[in-house]
Amino acid sequence: MSTAHLTGRRALVTGGSRGIGAEIVRRLSSDGAAVAFTYSASASNADALVAELTAAGATVVAIQADAAVPAQAADAVEQAVAALGGLDIVVNNAAVGHMAPIDEFPGDEFDRLVAINIGSTYWTTRTAIKHLGEGARIINIGSINADRIPGAGLSVYGMTKGAVASFTRGLARDLGARGITVNNVQPGPIDTDANPDEGDFAESLKQVTTQGRYGHTTDVASFVSFLAGPESGYITGANLNVDGGFTV
Repeated sequence: MSTAHLTGRRALVTGGSRGIGAEIVRRLSSDGAAVAFTYSASASNADALVAELTAAGATVVAIQADAAVPAQAADAVEQAVAALGGLDIVVNNAAVGHMAPIDEFPGDEFDRLVAINIGSTYWTTRTAIKHLGEGARIINIGSINADRIPGAGLSVYGMTKGAVASFTRGLARDLGARGITVNNVQPGPIDTDANPDEGDFAESLKQVTTQGRYGHTTDVASFVSFLAGPESGYITGANLNVDGGFTV
């Protein structure tokens, strides 16, 4: 595969200013795509990422949008289309987490997880579909917690990511005749500022993987880039684990 296998393609990555999202923006850009990404409150991170990648010759645009607000999620798609001149790749990465026993789970946190993890994926996708043509790619970033819950307190988060997995399968059926693929990447423990490999739960999570370690954001981003490219056209409706053997 060419290192510029996404040349001429235009991508939108939601929640792209930090962590896995920022690495996906970097990878798609380095592989030739023009990329727009959304951020909610991390303006300094967004500006730094744009500066980093434009200095390297990439076309990158940051769009401020609150993923929890349907109108803003939808408008971000239209802004991306206007800035890039079209859209070929959608990466639904925006997500939040919260851990608590079900009988102590705050109602506002439940609403926030549903609004962002499920709602933004729906509204972004629904708005983008009219701009996507033959060969377009929709890539959802789910979680291995849709398949395996290693401890207490993750039931609501796992529920939202299970919804993403189901949405992926149904959407692949809806869009298959249009030549649009839809896949769900399910990361396991990945070293980010939100889930560092030296964090409170890190050692217990490392014990659950077959490799005894956390993954890197590049592990996820490289797979997303493959799914966004021309060689993945017969992969659709799949929930694909990047988890170091977390589910083995």
